[in-house]
Amino acid sequence: MKNVIEVKNLIKEYKEIKAVDNLSFEVHEGEILGLLGPNGSGKTTTINCLLSLLNYSSGSIKIFGKEMKPDSYDIKSKIGVVFQDVAVFEELTVYDNIDYFCGLYIKDKKLRKQYIEDAIELVGLEEFKKFYPKQLSGGLLRRLNIACGIAHKPKLIFLDEPTVAVDPQSRNNILDGIKKLRDNGATIIYTTHYMEEVEIICDRIIILDKGKILATGTSDELKELAKIEEKITVEINELQENYIEDIKKSKNVDEVKYTNSLLLVTYTKGKNNLVELMEYLKENKIKYNKIYSERPTLNDVFLELTGKELRD
Repeated sequence: MKNVIEVKNLIKEYKEIKAVDNLSFEVHEGEILGLLGPNGSGKTTTINCLLSLLNYSSGSIKIFGKEMKPDSYDIKSKIGVVFQDVAVFEELTVYDNIDYFCGLYIKDKKLRKQYIEDAIELVGLEEFKKFYPKQLSGGLLRRLNIACGIAHKPKLIFLDEPTVAVDPQSRNNILDGIKKLRDNGATIIYTTHYMEEVEIICDRIIILDKGKILATGTSDELKELAKIEEKITVEINELQENYIEDIKKSKNVDEVKYTNSLLLVTYTKGKNNLVELMEYLKENKIKYNKIYSERPTLNDVFLELTGKELRD
């Protein structure tokens, strides 16, 4: 598989702090790579180094097989960047904003017009071409921000939390658009604080913390790293402490929590945990409203590896 990005032994130091600590990874052509980590993990610093917006202390970065430098304009012309902060011109319409940013790369007017229309269709702004940014909702404004960053049809796209604080309709529209970009041949690096988005669109994931890679793989591969194998949640209005202690002593149990009328039991292994727990509740005449079992989630793995929630 062809690599679009190759990073080897990347280090970025601020005085005595290593914001990026000996990172090595590749990004494959045509994939969506999720770059995850709690705040302060080194995600933004890593991306800024990749884009040559920051000088790094040591290591190497190659993009499209060439060393990335501040003056690598041939490489940068093939890159699209959509930062978390919206950056558009208030005095220009939706169409003219996209035209301006696309025009930085595409000089042919006929080709540029087609590219602009493609970008507008991709993000679903057909009805808003003549609107000004101040007339757009937050979700529509983020769609415009994305269109401006990808209108020149870059081969490599960096998307930094593009769905922050948007409505569900805009979120779904944005995620569908990102998948279309990948299907059309773009390679994408994606950061987000929404784990469900990662599971929906990312082909592969890197988990960072304190400047180091803790784990990498597909969503399913990362879930296999979890120390727990099953989680059972039971809705019980009242549960005495002695029953909680009994359940803790059951085989395969890793942890038991009871808060706000919800009993959460995690198991390290076992195939009949749900049946055995239901039998225990029945034998002790403990009434419950709902009970369900689930496998470890990607968020469980993230919490185990970093000690934090993704949104922390």
